[in-house]
Amino acid sequence: MTRDLSHTHGYPHEHEVEPQYGLPESLPNDEKILWQGSPVWTSLARHAFHVYKLAVYFAVIIAIRMFTILTDGGTLERAMISAVWLGLLAAIAIGVLAAIAALSARTTVYTITTKRVVMRVGMVLTTTFNLPFKRIASAGLRLQSHNTGDIPLALMGNDRIAYLHLWPHVRRWRYAQPEPMLRGVRDPHRVAEILTNAWAARVGQAAAVTASEASGRHHAHRAAPPSTSGDMRTA
Repeated sequence: MTRDLSHTHGYPHEHEVEPQYGLPESLPNDEKILWQGSPVWTSLARHAFHVYKLAVYFAVIIAIRMFTILTDGGTLERAMISAVWLGLLAAIAIGVLAAIAALSARTTVYTITTKRVVMRVGMVLTTTFNLPFKRIASAGLRLQSHNTGDIPLALMGNDRIAYLHLWPHVRRWRYAQPEPMLRGVRDPHRVAEILTNAWAARVGQAAAVTASEASGRHHAHRAAPPSTSGDMRTA
């Protein structure tokens, strides 16, 4: 059993009421945990909450404001004062988003067992999504910087979880058929390999999850297991 909790900084102690960490109930004897982990909060801040883009946006706004004041005959002192006030507002906005990203990562646990993927999510109201391998149609791997990545999971048939219930642990732009996603996980190649092997063993057919070097851009190559019966529950 591999538990990747090195970056959770004591988070397990915040959910003592769970019968088993990250799970809504204790696992049966014939099921084992293969991997557990949480999003890297900086990856979540950058790719889900777009903190970097917001910082660039405010930097452009501040530059435009200073340029406008100077070209209208204002003094450099006035331009600097205006930039400081805008900078304070920008710092507050960016700080709030970064704090939300950190809280989201702090309260999220992804689990891969020998039978399913479990996602415990929610900053205020905790929700657990149980995704049996037999109800997962395909999976992808999208690599990011600093050895992190996303693993989106496409569900079979009419299985559907509301986009807003999953966010930010969901693939972008897939509103009609939302795809749950293990977001910003550390060492994504290893996590994908664990998922691939467990998935193949469960569905009885080899399945591969491949990836392309995204360098911050989101690309995914997919491989699908056979269609089999099963159930998907939310708790």
